[in-house]
Amino acid sequence: MKKFTKSDIFAAVALLLFLFCFTIPTVAFYKVPEKIKRSGTQEVASFVFPMWNLYQKGRYTSPYTPKGAEGDLRQIIERKGEINTMSFPVWFVTLEAPNYPKEAFPKGIPVYFHLDGFSGDVHEMNIINHFIGMYPMEVGAQVERALSPFILVAITLMMILFFVFRGKWSSLLLVPSILTPLGFFAFYAGWLYWYGHNLQEWGMFKVKPFMPTALGDGRVAQFTTHSYPTIGFYILLIISVLCIFAVLSRRKEGAATVK
Repeated sequence: MKKFTKSDIFAAVALLLFLFCFTIPTVAFYKVPEKIKRSGTQEVASFVFPMWNLYQKGRYTSPYTPKGAEGDLRQIIERKGEINTMSFPVWFVTLEAPNYPKEAFPKGIPVYFHLDGFSGDVHEMNIINHFIGMYPMEVGAQVERALSPFILVAITLMMILFFVFRGKWSSLLLVPSILTPLGFFAFYAGWLYWYGHNLQEWGMFKVKPFMPTALGDGRVAQFTTHSYPTIGFYILLIISVLCIFAVLSRRKEGAATVK
């Protein structure tokens, strides 16, 4: 029986985290929102309902969610509630405004960004953004979101191949998983720049083109924003570090074999 090496162990833990937090929920939720819009619950595979309910445990629940439907996908669909993306959220933005009382929104209006979509009070955030002439969130990153299941599957397969191929260049198979946190932030900041520099005339408040805050606290007109990483980003960082350890261990193992 083949003995597991340190590189195998590091890579295996990274693979399991990547699968559970990102690949599996993203693939399972692929095109589900479109199916819901077309026919409610009819076209949605039966396994999606318990999976979605499981992944929503401990997540943010909007005050607009129909009472009694929290954490129950079937109920939310039937009662026309806002449906969250299943995968782990990577980044979040909260927006505070005078017309949103602290009692109802103690941390402002939150929106969570995932590798494959959004969750939180997306509709409410779009209404707020409309006031300054900013496009709805759904307009941005359409290609990236459409390709995300395939990209995640490709990264997952490369991580699996790391166990199979042990040659000199096998470490290159983990480069995408190592760079995923940086890649996400680069796309996130890039799209924020696009939104802030493509304001439309319909806005009630006229503001100059600007770079929305990608990390930290900012202010636009009468709105205060807070933009920070959340659990999914930290998991991606852990995966990245584990993959780096796997690469370094694989190189040491290769050097020891040569000797």
